[in-house]
Amino acid sequence: MPNRRPFLAAALLLPGLARAQAPEPWPSRPIRILLAYPPGGSTDVLARALAERLTAAFPGASFVVENRPGGGAVPGTLAAAQAAPDGTTLALGNNQTHAANAAMLRDLPYRPVEDFTPIFRLAEVHHALVVPASSPAKTLAELAARGRAQGLTYASSGVGSASHVIAESFVRREGLKATHVPYRGGAQAVTDTVAGVVDAFVSTWPQVVTLVQDGRLRCLGIGAPARLPELPEIPTFAEAGAPYMAVDAWFGLFGPARLPQAVVEKLAAVLPGLLAAPEMVQRLATLGFTPAPMGPTEFAAFQKAELARWAALVELTGIRIDG
Repeated sequence: MPNRRPFLAAALLLPGLARAQAPEPWPSRPIRILLAYPPGGSTDVLARALAERLTAAFPGASFVVENRPGGGAVPGTLAAAQAAPDGTTLALGNNQTHAANAAMLRDLPYRPVEDFTPIFRLAEVHHALVVPASSPAKTLAELAARGRAQGLTYASSGVGSASHVIAESFVRREGLKATHVPYRGGAQAVTDTVAGVVDAFVSTWPQVVTLVQDGRLRCLGIGAPARLPELPEIPTFAEAGAPYMAVDAWFGLFGPARLPQAVVEKLAAVLPGLLAAPEMVQRLATLGFTPAPMGPTEFAAFQKAELARWAALVELTGIRIDG
């Protein structure tokens, strides 16, 4: 009679092998959120607020922000694209990392769509065009008329920045004579606009809102879909005749390509509630962010539309950051 003991032993081992090979539940290990920007800025504050609330939402898990700044946000974003798709690495991306860079850089080492899994759009920030309080231009049309007649100077927070591209689209579409004055960041650009060193600056709204409220800057248009309740005298760009300038900065959560659908679904299920929590809404408001929740499918379509929008802006303006 054949010896059945080896077969019996193997059968007894099979359930253990199945358990050993079963995928571990997510999240069961620390999760890093890669951020291609330095600590301390508003994007970093957003990332840390998100990590804190995700840690609370998933008991036993820890979400930690890892800053990878520099290089036009390319190296940090590339690191996220190259990470293992096991749910232990996510990325907080934005309009630069996942749309504009593809149009601005000819040799971008990652693919914004194919190399990532869009999980959830989180928030947005509007851009606004401001002029010195002493400027004779009271409307965007008056500023354009001045630019056509005698020329003007406009600041930006850097060559290839959103402030540069949006302002240059205004210059090109309205046929203005204008000189670009780039700065290293928005702080000095704001200071020189207040002082009248330059004639105009397209800034993120949080950067200038206090100066507009204090009367030190005049806002001629903002990229919001409707007028702001707290400053109803400021027209939207659409109302001012320049709807093409309503290009928001946006922020979203991504994973590497082939991120398990279960991970995407778990995150997408909790994020709407986290963004809607009163303390999170207040935190975002203090930074100038507006919650802009968008689930995975809608976010993926939105990102593709943004890629097309930025490609058109670069074609119109001719602005590139790699020559």
